[in-house]
Amino acid sequence: MSTTHTARHARAPQEAGSAYQPIDGRLLDVEDLHVEFHTDDGIARAINGVNFTLDAGETLAILGESGSGKSVTAQAIMGILDMPPAKIPQGSVRYCGQELLTMPEDQRRHVRGPEISMIFQDALSSLNPVFPVGWQIAEMFRQHRGMNKSDSLEQAVRLMERVAIPGAKSRVKAFPHQFSGGMRQRIMIAMAIALDPAVLIADEPTTALDVTVQAQIMGLLAELQQERQMGLILITHDLGVVADVADRIAVMYAGRIVEQADVYELYRKPAHPYTKGLLDSIPRLDQKGETLSAIGGLPPNLLRIPPGCSFNPRCRYAQDVCRQDRPELLEVAPGRLSACHFSQEVLHG
Repeated sequence: MSTTHTARHARAPQEAGSAYQPIDGRLLDVEDLHVEFHTDDGIARAINGVNFTLDAGETLAILGESGSGKSVTAQAIMGILDMPPAKIPQGSVRYCGQELLTMPEDQRRHVRGPEISMIFQDALSSLNPVFPVGWQIAEMFRQHRGMNKSDSLEQAVRLMERVAIPGAKSRVKAFPHQFSGGMRQRIMIAMAIALDPAVLIADEPTTALDVTVQAQIMGLLAELQQERQMGLILITHDLGVVADVADRIAVMYAGRIVEQADVYELYRKPAHPYTKGLLDSIPRLDQKGETLSAIGGLPPNLLRIPPGCSFNPRCRYAQDVCRQDRPELLEVAPGRLSACHFSQEVLHG
């Protein structure tokens, strides 16, 4: 399922050497994706029919509270879910028209890294503490490009310089614990872009970083994307982080996308009560001394998702129909998708 949009960055085809080429600018097409986790307590339905697309040069932000399914969606696309306990009972993930979910693992390895890459949210735990950072970056070139040790290390220095790590030549043999949180995140970015991927998934890339470093990291990602014409999926729970960088926003709740729209339109007029609640909870300079709005209650237990609309126990718009019938993600205005029985009332309220 797609929505019309105007991306800020120009579209460009992938490198001529790639075996995969976008179809009419489309890089990624996720359709009706479901992911379950089989546990001792039952089946946790983490993803419940996710649909979205990504074009070359476009930034799609996926927003939602912790547990909404953002990271699981990214892991399913990358093919790094532990199966079991995870299971993908249905759905499709197509990259440049090629189905990834049924692709043989040896072929999938040629996609994971060179074509689709990911920045993980916890740089300290994602980096191996016993190997120098340069060695870890250089491994990408040794494994996928067949480079020798000296050439791959030279490429690692080049990438460290590209992501603005000072004194890269002298620090290429330093270990992860010798870098600050912001510098470790830059190293993760260097690893992710090493093979010039067409799609970059950034999972909470600014978590635990101070505001100044957050801005630097987001600026770096935007610069790299424009330079390489990557499609960027930005996963976050922070609406402030994506306001200046995203083209489109998909809002997730209980494993579903409940709203999808152009970034400006979504911030101006949300069409789903959950999105409205998230936006109302952001502090504003013109509301000094006022009590912040908050969404009551907690996200549902994925083992026992309520019938009807999963947001209905927390929604002030909820009526009997919301507790019985699950709303589909439908177009409620040009370029606007919302899964709410009362989306028009929210949109024009």
